[in-house]
Amino acid sequence: MDYKQTLNMPKTDFPMRGNLPNKEPKLQEQWDEEKLYEKVQERTKGRPLFVLHDGPPYANGDIHMGHALNKVLKDFIVKYKSMTGFHAPYVPGWDTHGLPIEQALAKKKVNRKKMSVAEFRQKCAEYALKQIDNQRAQFKQLGVRGDWENPYITLDKAYEAEQIKVFGEMAKKGYIYKGLKPVYWSPSSESALAEAEIEYQDKRSASIYVAFEVKDGKELLKGDEKFIIWTTTPWTIPANLAISLHPDLEYAVVKVEDDKYIIANDMLDQVKTVLEWENAEIIQTFKGVEAENLVAQHPLYDRESLIILGDHVTTESGTGLVHTAPGHGEDDFIVSKKYGLEVLCPVDEKGYFTNEAPGFEGLFYDEANKKITEKLEENNALLKMEFITHSYPHDWRTKKPTIFRATNQWFASIKDFREEILAEIQRINWVPNWGETRLFNMVRDREDWCISRQRTWGVPIPVFYGEDKTPIITDETISHVAKLFREHGSNIWFEWETRELLPEGFTSEHSPNGTFTKETDIMDVWFDSGSSHQGVLEGREELQRPADVYLEGSDQYRGWFNSSISTAVAVTGKAPYETVISHGFALDGKGRKMSKSVGNVVVPSKIMKQYGADILRLWVASVDYQADVRISDEIIKQTSEGYRKIRNTFRFLLGNLDDFRLEHKVADHDLEEIDQYMLVKLQKVIAKARQAYENYDFSTVYQSIHNFCSIDLSSFYLDFAKDVIYIEAEDNPRRRSIQTVYYEIVTSLVKLLTPILTHTMEEVWAYIPDVEEERVQLCDIPSVREIRNADQILEKWDAFMEIRDDILKGLEEARSEKIIGKSLEASVQIKPKNDQVAEILEQIDHLHQLLIVSNAEIVNSVDEGKDYEYVTLKIEKHHGETCERCWVISDTVGEDKDHPTLCKRCAAVVKEHYSDVAEG
Repeated sequence: MDYKQTLNMPKTDFPMRGNLPNKEPKLQEQWDEEKLYEKVQERTKGRPLFVLHDGPPYANGDIHMGHALNKVLKDFIVKYKSMTGFHAPYVPGWDTHGLPIEQALAKKKVNRKKMSVAEFRQKCAEYALKQIDNQRAQFKQLGVRGDWENPYITLDKAYEAEQIKVFGEMAKKGYIYKGLKPVYWSPSSESALAEAEIEYQDKRSASIYVAFEVKDGKELLKGDEKFIIWTTTPWTIPANLAISLHPDLEYAVVKVEDDKYIIANDMLDQVKTVLEWENAEIIQTFKGVEAENLVAQHPLYDRESLIILGDHVTTESGTGLVHTAPGHGEDDFIVSKKYGLEVLCPVDEKGYFTNEAPGFEGLFYDEANKKITEKLEENNALLKMEFITHSYPHDWRTKKPTIFRATNQWFASIKDFREEILAEIQRINWVPNWGETRLFNMVRDREDWCISRQRTWGVPIPVFYGEDKTPIITDETISHVAKLFREHGSNIWFEWETRELLPEGFTSEHSPNGTFTKETDIMDVWFDSGSSHQGVLEGREELQRPADVYLEGSDQYRGWFNSSISTAVAVTGKAPYETVISHGFALDGKGRKMSKSVGNVVVPSKIMKQYGADILRLWVASVDYQADVRISDEIIKQTSEGYRKIRNTFRFLLGNLDDFRLEHKVADHDLEEIDQYMLVKLQKVIAKARQAYENYDFSTVYQSIHNFCSIDLSSFYLDFAKDVIYIEAEDNPRRRSIQTVYYEIVTSLVKLLTPILTHTMEEVWAYIPDVEEERVQLCDIPSVREIRNADQILEKWDAFMEIRDDILKGLEEARSEKIIGKSLEASVQIKPKNDQVAEILEQIDHLHQLLIVSNAEIVNSVDEGKDYEYVTLKIEKHHGETCERCWVISDTVGEDKDHPTLCKRCAAVVKEHYSDVAEG
């Protein structure tokens, strides 16, 4: 007879192989057609609002692994919140202005010189919008759910209008001003840069010691001495106007052969070594304050260098005397201002010397280093030159070195409202918590933010000038420009005449003849994105300010986190966010930065084509994202193994629910105790996963569910339960008890994992019987529910599981000693080592099933048993016959004459429920 047909073997069409690269795009199309985002919003309408505000990625090029990490983390949070009692809209955004788009067009041979500014800006806009379409498609491939058809874009008219309002409000409060000041200048970009646009890289520079002869020593010096300065920027020597000393430092006149040099006393040993002085004798000392207003001779020109005092002078390196060029350094500028020195900046916007540096005009600043040092040597002023490699500021877009260059720029005076920002930083929730210190220190040391850029593609600075060159920023002009931008876009600033941009009939005391001009600089792109709290959180009715969460890479402490809180506090007095989460960078498998030249770039699209988006999402969930994360083919293969374990667990559960419907559900109090125990364990998983989601700790969500699948289910519950699920009759109470728990496990885990494995969980959901919602994303994640006597059940069965580990150890040793093969060959005698163990074991029904052996009995004594922690065991090979149907070895096989190859249990099941099949 064919007894296989009498078994309840798993049946499901849910495939073992994920085949994600083919399935996921079809699912995404269905979600779009069904308007799933809108359905989710409709379902959760009226719940408390939760806003995760998207920091706008730059609209240029394909998405990289950092983008994928960022967007998937956001998706985890938004989906979780929408499934746990919140209304969580997600509005994606894009940053669309700035130099990289101008450069991209230049590479495409777009000749901006042959078109008007407005025409070039239109080309930039078209390019940006194409990039958005490309990136949007790739973000959607990741399974990220959002209002993709209505994103916010910084070039939108309405957004630009709100940005103008932010600028106007800051100007109204006195925070915006124009001034001549040294700023980071990028010759490669031909524009000023903010600190946020600076990155530090190693650079090889000439390190020089230069002697300035004393011209007027007044009564302090004789006049035959020389001041020594040290610098790593020889090209700034033509702009030198002064030498700074610290007022409280002691300085020494040091006689070296026929020369007398002045340095800080504390630097003598170091300078002696560098300049190779063999005999150096101190012949005079004085305090820095005594040397104020002495005069030195410039070593290149017939010009004086004034001796001035500054607290910025240190003895950490150099000579204790600081070469001071007010046009090329912030400290230099500040200290020189006190002495009424002019701001000399003989370098143009492209980095070339002007005629204000005679002898070097037309030379690029970096190339001029050699000629300047040669001239210093010719004038006997160069005491030493060597080359050093040091950390130097670079333009983070072009990766080329920057310089400090004094120019007229627009600034936001951070120092005027810095204390308010610092107070807000201390109020915010930071994940990880070191983010607070990082941003606090950045803001604490920040004076002014240079917000003007000498570029074309950006939001114009909405300032008019009177005939006397006075800047005009009024409520009336700001309101009018904002209204025009909302209606026409910012291109009109470059298309219309100045008069057309002003309110009708506008007059000003600064323009008696009614003639006005307009600013041609644009705003820093960080001002663009930093205004999103106004343009998006306030500008869209479905959102609110402050947002609950901002989540970006750790580089955004100097970028978006910084500019957002600066503009928000300036305008509203409050931070635009309540919680800030940052993630690290995506590195290769060896922990190296990804680089095309190294060839170690891992691209999201390649992983999605080869493995599927859910594998990439699971990788995001598995890593400690708050630090830098590693990714490689090997790491993705390991992630695939974890995915396979979870998928196979769901497949097994689905296969054993084929004949189960909700009408078969068993009430909690009627469940077998082992099944109640698994329900209690499930509640623990739900509690741990939900708390981890709340803490934005996604690796704990993944690990807790993966461990539950691997340890509690696969290695125990699903394994032993086969002997009930497969063998007993369909409606057997023990079988329905297990199926009831299987059903709750599968529905609970699918919902718990939906924020992470979005595609796969939707696929599983379609195979679960009797679910009402068409999509699992339209469900709520289960809350922890009470199980009667949960604590007692947990205590008892956890203790049993420890005893079971002992017995499994014994079975493994018996297998290695060839006493048994498979565990079903075993007959086990168990002698408890104490009354507590005995009491637990005596309360366990079907003990042999839980141990997956053919016989298990509790005895008072054993001969030649082996000792373990809780029990003494004697394991022997069972000498009965193997049942053809259940594979258990039993002494009852053959007792039933109609079914001589079956054990007593199987014969009874077949006779009662499957007689037709058995006879067939």
